[in-house]
Amino acid sequence: MLIKDFSYELPESLIAQYPAKRGESRLLVLHKDTGKIEHRTFPEIIEYLNNRDVLVLNETKVMPARLIGKRTDTGGKVEILLTNKTSESCWSFIGKPTRSMKPGVKIEFGPDFSGEIISVNDAIKFKFPVMENFELKLNKYGKMPLPPYIKREAFSEDKTTYQTVYAKTEGACAAPTAGLHFTESILNKIETKGINISKILLHTGLGSFSPIRCENVEEHKMMSEYYEIPESSADKINSVNTGSIIAVGTTTVRTLESMAEVRNSKKHLKSGEGWTNKFIYPGYKFQMIDKLITNFHLPESSLFLLVCAFAGQKIIQKAYKEAIDKKYRFYSYGDAMFIL
Repeated sequence: MLIKDFSYELPESLIAQYPAKRGESRLLVLHKDTGKIEHRTFPEIIEYLNNRDVLVLNETKVMPARLIGKRTDTGGKVEILLTNKTSESCWSFIGKPTRSMKPGVKIEFGPDFSGEIISVNDAIKFKFPVMENFELKLNKYGKMPLPPYIKREAFSEDKTTYQTVYAKTEGACAAPTAGLHFTESILNKIETKGINISKILLHTGLGSFSPIRCENVEEHKMMSEYYEIPESSADKINSVNTGSIIAVGTTTVRTLESMAEVRNSKKHLKSGEGWTNKFIYPGYKFQMIDKLITNFHLPESSLFLLVCAFAGQKIIQKAYKEAIDKKYRFYSYGDAMFIL
């Protein structure tokens, strides 16, 4: 299976640089069994949900993980992106310029916030001195890690707009963007209609957005990301009988599918925590999810392959072509798709 077959052309003007007002994005509804497409607005998604369903959200919270500092020895500018915490004071990260990524290099981000690169072997690791109020300092000096296709600096407003309204546990270096469309009002209406809401956690990291560099899809290896599925959340999902399990975002899909099993001839979700490098591409047989709320993804990305696996490559490519023709907004701050 060749990665080049999962490409498409997108006008640069359709890459959303700023968010729409939360809850007012457009919604492309795709019926995967027939290929039928409907054009709606996001609040109308409630019409497609019923009280036998469970809606599964990823409550990860994005860190202001982009830090810009200077080397204490040369004064040279250094930029790093924290990706995941490896111990009490150590983080894996990616950074530039690459010539600065050497053990022993000390970087200062502010008069009271600095650290040192300690390893470049299995991962580049950065150690902060043990300090009180680390999160406060990170929020003071860090910027939201907007993806590179957003061609602007992060504003203070992005600390709100690049975060779901139900974000709880900090640890992600990218937003679970399908969740950005929900408002408290929309979630309240969903619950009022009798739809169960279940929350899991996956800290979105390099595994979700690292590009596929292999010519053959099967050779790609996902990087691991940390997840948690509380027992109460698994119980809600396992209680679904005639309704649908609806995943909000590809991170939720990968978490659920990582912990899926068959028990008594019925799909069953295990609770627990751990690390997953689940890579879903066409040919994968889904065990847990029935429907998917997602954004429009980059060509040749693992996220695009996942939606192709769920709905079928030809159907997704047709839907994306129509979305482009109708001038939907793409990627993290773009519009939404609901695949039924």
